[in-house]
Amino acid sequence: MGKVLVIGAGGVASVAIHKICQNDEFFTEVCIATRTKAKADAIKEKLEGKTKTVITTEEVDADNVEELVSLIEKVKPEAVLNLALPYQDLTIMDACLETKTHYIDTANYEPEDTAKFEYKWQWDYMDRYKEAGITGLLGSGFDPGVTSVFTAYALKHYFDEIHYIDILDCNAGDHGYPFATNFNPEINIREVSAKGSYWENGEWVETEPLEIKRKYNFPEIGEKGMYLLHHEELESLGLHVPGIKRIRFFMTFGESYLTHLKCLENVGMTSIEPIMFEGKEIIPLQFLTAVLPDPSSLGPRTVGKTNIGCIFQGVKDGEEKTLYIYNVCDHQEAYAEVGSQAVSYTTGVPAMIGTMLVMNGQWETPGVYTVEEFDPDPFMDALNKWGLPWQIEENPELVD
Repeated sequence: MGKVLVIGAGGVASVAIHKICQNDEFFTEVCIATRTKAKADAIKEKLEGKTKTVITTEEVDADNVEELVSLIEKVKPEAVLNLALPYQDLTIMDACLETKTHYIDTANYEPEDTAKFEYKWQWDYMDRYKEAGITGLLGSGFDPGVTSVFTAYALKHYFDEIHYIDILDCNAGDHGYPFATNFNPEINIREVSAKGSYWENGEWVETEPLEIKRKYNFPEIGEKGMYLLHHEELESLGLHVPGIKRIRFFMTFGESYLTHLKCLENVGMTSIEPIMFEGKEIIPLQFLTAVLPDPSSLGPRTVGKTNIGCIFQGVKDGEEKTLYIYNVCDHQEAYAEVGSQAVSYTTGVPAMIGTMLVMNGQWETPGVYTVEEFDPDPFMDALNKWGLPWQIEENPELVD
């Protein structure tokens, strides 16, 4: 049992905090800290009286290491769960290092002024975290996160070697807007509009944005078009999966989304280069984010399901084998439970689980690690318990 500090109060943070409060036999206290304290207070108001977990709130600028250190020293948590923006990963990691506090996040660092994300900046903390005796758990969301745990589980129980992995992320939800994003618009649009890439034979193969399209018949959803993207778990899985030859990541998009995105790109609204507007410097993508629907507001109007999972090809006892491990999550069921749509739900639940496993000692190892480096079994058991049950299909349809 213990105390956790959650930094952030958006859609994913709201789900994670709901789950922390459901798991009140373990989490005795949670402090919610964010730049706009009113958002943290609103989450607290929803949950107080429904949980034994003691909830407090604080204001903090996650870009300011001194403020973060002061907050951690005041709250004295066993772990910090970072659900702020990926730009703020390093400042929060610095504060955790200075206070010798465990660190967990759901997405790897990317510089605010460069649309590029990779693990090198955070992996550079390995020796310092080891010396401090604290754990840094990177990417404990769904993808990255659960997809990497699926991989570790498949390797532990079903394969001697995994040669090919296709990670498939399908969101068949309908929110009724012509254009909106299901998580932070700035991060979403940067990710989708960047060049794609996949890991093959120990090297990155780069593609143009949305250049490669495939169709797949998703269980409980049906056939959807999906596009190859770069995604951070490809980098860590490429290092940690023995025998791996290729890893790809595909995500589905509706035609309305893609049409609007192309128009916005064509007029410069997805740019991260500053421009002058009425005597002030603004970043077009940040302005666009401000006028788009807040992802946390989509819950009550989103219907349909998500299906996220991994298709594995490899060998077991000298025989070729294929396996599909996936989760299906219903938007309206997620909203009925925690007041958020399924995209936030599928990230917030594993954020809570990873934090619990670090705090209870099962995944507590000094240093900085991605989730596939730990025993997958307790995480897989917790997914079933806390709302993301998974399924296994032998000999699934493959992606060409």
